[in-house]
Amino acid sequence: MLKSFTREITLALTGASGMPYALTLLKTLVSADCRIHLLMSSAARVVLKTENNLTIPAGPQAAADFLIEHCSAKVGQIVCYGKDEWFSPVASGSAAPKTMVVCPCSMGTLSAITSGASDNLIERAADVVIKEKGQLILVPREMPLSVIHLENMTRLAKLGVTIMPASPGYYHQPQSIEDLVNFVVARILDHLSIAQDLIEPWGYKHH
Repeated sequence: MLKSFTREITLALTGASGMPYALTLLKTLVSADCRIHLLMSSAARVVLKTENNLTIPAGPQAAADFLIEHCSAKVGQIVCYGKDEWFSPVASGSAAPKTMVVCPCSMGTLSAITSGASDNLIERAADVVIKEKGQLILVPREMPLSVIHLENMTRLAKLGVTIMPASPGYYHQPQSIEDLVNFVVARILDHLSIAQDLIEPWGYKHH
């Protein structure tokens, strides 16, 4: 029997640039004792190799075992699914976690979510969270943004989806790329109501 975790969260990785955000978020969710239902597109695997020199094994169980070791997670804390696993919990409103983050979120995935395409498990999982009125956070990393992108984001925002572009701030005087990554991940955690110590809240340095 699996250990009971504090929360169940779906995390999807797609083919946009920004995998350091995804990996830091994954590790902080593990540290926060969340159970993560992890979805990865084929393009996400390519970007992970390109940006982090990380080769994720093929097959959901092999990928989960690798990431559990990589993130020092507990047994069963990270569960991976293939893109066509339609019988997985995230595909059904009766079983899916009510919280999902897509980080990074490609414009292709954002467009598919907007249209309700549900052609793969990532799109279906997002569709489930929207229809069940759960919390869906998308972290796009793209520039410049076309009118198509902006209109898609507006449509989703009107449905209650949180759009959080990977746009780090600088008022905390970052000294490294890690500091910039932590800024974005900290904001995601804030919206998930998960305590974080990556970045001090605004104003605390002056009190």
